[in-house]
Amino acid sequence: MIAGTGFLTTLIKKGIGDNHATWQTTFMTTCWYLWNWRNKSIFEIGFQRPSNPKLVIQKFTREIEDNTKLVDKSPHQKETIYIGWVRPQIGWVKLNCDGAWKGSGTLAGCGGLLRDFDGSWIKGYFKKIGMCDAFHAEKWGTYLGLDFAWRENTIHLIVVSDSKILVDMITENCNFGGTTPTLVKRILQLSSLSWTVKIIHIWRVGNKSADWLANFSISIDSLDFHILENPPSELQSLLFDDISEACMPRNVRLIS
Repeated sequence: MIAGTGFLTTLIKKGIGDNHATWQTTFMTTCWYLWNWRNKSIFEIGFQRPSNPKLVIQKFTREIEDNTKLVDKSPHQKETIYIGWVRPQIGWVKLNCDGAWKGSGTLAGCGGLLRDFDGSWIKGYFKKIGMCDAFHAEKWGTYLGLDFAWRENTIHLIVVSDSKILVDMITENCNFGGTTPTLVKRILQLSSLSWTVKIIHIWRVGNKSADWLANFSISIDSLDFHILENPPSELQSLLFDDISEACMPRNVRLIS
């Protein structure tokens, strides 16, 4: 943190840390950006720090403070939670999966990755889907990930998705009218095979590695299912953040 002392001193002088609440946010934001920029400079070829890092830190600090003020005025009670990748228990594998959608439905894809209890990469996957909506891409990402994990002879699996609707459908936490979507049926069939599967929801900020793979799939010409034995170099900094248990704050509504 010695390299960041100048940042902190200047930020105080600029008036960002002139009260206790704002200074706590400033300190947290500065530590986060210094950590993040250091990782990117190590793992991402050609990465350059912002030309005005103080301005970046100040802007993000103000955004957090402004959101906090809005929460305080809200009639609904909320709390701040810290979101990041959580290691599975020993003996379990974690599957993070996601879908991506761009270009008014003309481009869609999905991706995901398997990691063990210490965060080590097992394998990853991605597939360009073609024309579909965002929710359909999320379903493809989960289905293909489950099928992939099953073929890898996984015994205990935690599936993580940032699609709350899909997770509620699969875990039957919500009622949806009409016929069950085909991909949801396939996901349920895979889940009921001879293994233990838990499916949970996480906010998108805690699913960045899978999100990167899903977006990467859209840039590929082939519609084949691609397996990654090793992580792409561009993904290294996000994986390092996950292993380091880096977290970001988010205000969520409390359910009474």
